[in-house]
Amino acid sequence: MKKLLIIKTGATYAAIRQKHGDFDDFIMNQAGLSPDDVFVSSVYKNESLPKLGDISAIIITGSHAMVSDFDDWSVYLSEWLRDVVQKSIPVLGICYGHQLIAQALGGNVGYHPGGREIGTVKIELTDNGKKDPLLGVLPHNFSGHVMHSQTVMTLPANARVLAKNDFEKHHAFVLYDTIWSVQFHPEFNADITHQYIEEQKTTLLNEGYNIEVFHESVQENDLGKLLLKRFIHLIM
Repeated sequence: MKKLLIIKTGATYAAIRQKHGDFDDFIMNQAGLSPDDVFVSSVYKNESLPKLGDISAIIITGSHAMVSDFDDWSVYLSEWLRDVVQKSIPVLGICYGHQLIAQALGGNVGYHPGGREIGTVKIELTDNGKKDPLLGVLPHNFSGHVMHSQTVMTLPANARVLAKNDFEKHHAFVLYDTIWSVQFHPEFNADITHQYIEEQKTTLLNEGYNIEVFHESVQENDLGKLLLKRFIHLIM
């Protein structure tokens, strides 16, 4: 039986892992999946990836790494993704996964000139997003949890932007009608977002950010669950 493949591109902080599990657990919890429903491959640890014939779809997680560092495992994953494109296997990239997909398929990734986007922010669907079978399940204006300093600077050719806000013009895109990519974190909940802010507190203060503003922005919502469950529904 084919399964969903969750490709881990990193691990969360130990304190968050102790309470909520790791990135794969975040996804399974939000999507209502059990470990029996998925393959998990920690590609950042150089774990092997299953044969494409054994998987129904792919979700690529976020990471504390940076796409522009071109780590060996990340370069390998980029090359592997180009083969996936030829097989028309549905893919969902999240944060690092979003940026990796863009770079692997002809786009460009770098540090956002505006700095970091952190907390819960307002995001709006584009006209293409409103009609999209995945992103269209969300309200036209929705709240998303965010935690990133890098961004997709330029999109791959033929990519359609599905969601954006004033800070991030490429919050979601689709390519070939099978590859979706989101900068926001549908696998996060409010508590995970708060904990990420605390884990990065020293760095953020040193960079001149107001931690309380980030915490005050965080709002719980079920839209991440809605999106991930919709992705599972589309691939079944």
